[in-house]
Amino acid sequence: MKPTHITIKDIARILGVSPSTVSRALKDHPDISEETRNLVKTFAEKVKYRPNALALSLRKQKTNTLGLVIPEIVHHFFSSVISGMEDLAYGEGYTLMICQSNENYYREVINMQALLDHRVDGLLVSISKTTREFNHLHSAIDNSIPMVFFDRICDEIESDRVITDDFEGARIATTHLIECGCKNIMHLAAPRHLLIGKNRHDGYLQALKNHNIKANDELVLKCDTREEVQAMRQHILTLAPKIDGIFAVNDSTAIAVMQVLQENGFKIPSEISIVGFGDGPLATIASPPLTTLEQKGYEMGREAVRLLIQRLENPTAQINFQTKIITPSLVKRESTK
Repeated sequence: MKPTHITIKDIARILGVSPSTVSRALKDHPDISEETRNLVKTFAEKVKYRPNALALSLRKQKTNTLGLVIPEIVHHFFSSVISGMEDLAYGEGYTLMICQSNENYYREVINMQALLDHRVDGLLVSISKTTREFNHLHSAIDNSIPMVFFDRICDEIESDRVITDDFEGARIATTHLIECGCKNIMHLAAPRHLLIGKNRHDGYLQALKNHNIKANDELVLKCDTREEVQAMRQHILTLAPKIDGIFAVNDSTAIAVMQVLQENGFKIPSEISIVGFGDGPLATIASPPLTTLEQKGYEMGREAVRLLIQRLENPTAQINFQTKIITPSLVKRESTK
């Protein structure tokens, strides 16, 4: 049976006063006597009265709620982003409504509409791997909903953005492998239609170019999940004797390929050095511990919320769109020489 929520009208009827008197008493209005204020507040507490948040938001044209569309909650990087977002949002008086697309474009569209239906004040968005159409994002902008992209952005929409310097991170990772003595470096890459996939691939190529190492397309594989490592297992093992290093686009892929190689007799790092990207908890407990790039998700989350609240608190101000770039740092462990 659906619970009944008591209203201001219910309190007024029971106490024999007008609804406006109850409303003003709850707000400590000076026109209401202390005796009446105490009576109304005591009774409201007793019956567990709660204001109607939707009604309040309609009157104020503000819900103090931020909508978040994120590809995966279980991924360490994204959970770190959420932690940073929630900490700053809570401190500024906002709550976060979280939706997970699970890397599915259609779910992303549904999530976006659900957040708009709940009248969020602004949106924080990281697009899914399968998102190639952006009408749902344009629709939010057309409805004057401020939006901040983070990590995975939509390049065709002007907005505030917070991104990792994926190009520089990949260049640092690949350069480290070269400095370890590697010359035949495989890159396990993300889809090229995602900017992070393109930029990390470009950073990998730049490091090779800087050290006069000829790029080999055969060593670049679209493979950015544990599942894809298993699906490409035989192909990777066929190429393994030809390589001495691997730069993987994320930690989970790096660890998965390390395990496949070890199961088939390859020694890490004496035969093949491996670098990941992300620095999640698994990086420290992998065997050997994984050299990787720290991606600073908590910092990214806080910065994204800061930019969004800046827009929400200054709706008439002319603020140029900003792109905040966070440079990852190399964390050397035992998977590289």
